[in-house]
Amino acid sequence: MTTPEVIIANAVRTPFGRYFGALSQTRPDDLLGFTLKTLAERTPSLDLAKIDDVIMGDSNGAGEDNRNVARMGALLAGFPRTIPGVTLNRLCGSGAEAFIQGSRAIRSGDAQFIISGGVEVMSRAPWIVERTSKEQPTDPVYHQSTVGWRMTNPQFPSHWVQSLGRSAEVVAEKLGITRLQQDEWALRSHQLAAAAWDRGIHSDWVAPFAGLTRDESIRADSSLEILGGLKSAFSESGSVTAGNSSPINDGSVAALLTTPRNASELGLEPIGKILAAQVVATEPDLFTLAPIDAINRVLKKIDRKANEIVIWEINEAFAAMVLTVLNEMPEISRDRVNVNGGAIAIGHPVGASASRVIIECARELKRRGGGIGIAAACIGVGLGVAVAIEVEA
Repeated sequence: MTTPEVIIANAVRTPFGRYFGALSQTRPDDLLGFTLKTLAERTPSLDLAKIDDVIMGDSNGAGEDNRNVARMGALLAGFPRTIPGVTLNRLCGSGAEAFIQGSRAIRSGDAQFIISGGVEVMSRAPWIVERTSKEQPTDPVYHQSTVGWRMTNPQFPSHWVQSLGRSAEVVAEKLGITRLQQDEWALRSHQLAAAAWDRGIHSDWVAPFAGLTRDESIRADSSLEILGGLKSAFSESGSVTAGNSSPINDGSVAALLTTPRNASELGLEPIGKILAAQVVATEPDLFTLAPIDAINRVLKKIDRKANEIVIWEINEAFAAMVLTVLNEMPEISRDRVNVNGGAIAIGHPVGASASRVIIECARELKRRGGGIGIAAACIGVGLGVAVAIEVEA
């Protein structure tokens, strides 16, 4: 029996909103419901009853997204009540994991149509109170659940649970990556992202919502002087700042995965084919190095060298992380990386981000006439993920 190929048949996302910006008044399940409904409306030939599963990444799960937001979003989208849903948490790689699990289900023959993606409304992440008894605490200690560690296990070494930004800058410092280089990469991200929107390349897949028509964190007027004036964000005098890190964001992504035959029968032109994927792990504080291993292992799976890859999408959690990957893999051509800007400008709603870079990779390949691309992301607690995409010439 031949293993089915898996293609991305259609995709949609919301613009990514800034922290307490245009999308912050929308619940995550409602935002996902809108995205799923829009995907269905843009795929009128698909019988929704044939969807085998809705698989969504979501890294919080502590607030309004607490009851399996994939299933809640499907219900709110008006999907048939018979369509199941499952929510995955691999932190910054959650959206990629949704694609990985969806493609596995199709390759194994367990499914024909999967909707994969992710959602995060970081503006609405709740404050959390530890619970050690049945009684309501009289003097509660509140923990933020927006991003990063909270209520950490005391058995973990302190360097494992330091902030992600501090971990990123420690590795960057050891590699000789400077503050100026990070600021230059951040400026590049804003300039390329603004230019991409000005060229209208996102208009056919980004669905306006709540009056927001483009990604809200892009600063087209940024400069090295502005970025250089920002204080260190994670240590007294470190190189990582709010300006060369991804912001806190809200947004959602949804994509239809199926086989080429199914897509053809529905009259859908594939966005791209999922070739291979790899998730890896290392020391928690070395997470910025993890994408390197993931990329190399995916390259081996598809029997390609880095210089054969047409487009790279490396999720910009931190400029320090992207530059770490490029420093350790000089064979990657920098002018093929994040050519339409990255998460420093576009935003990083954690559960949705890795889905975005996969779709952006495929779409840019199509604009360039085809080839193979790789989408990758670092992930907290020492993980990394890479996904290889092909678009036929």
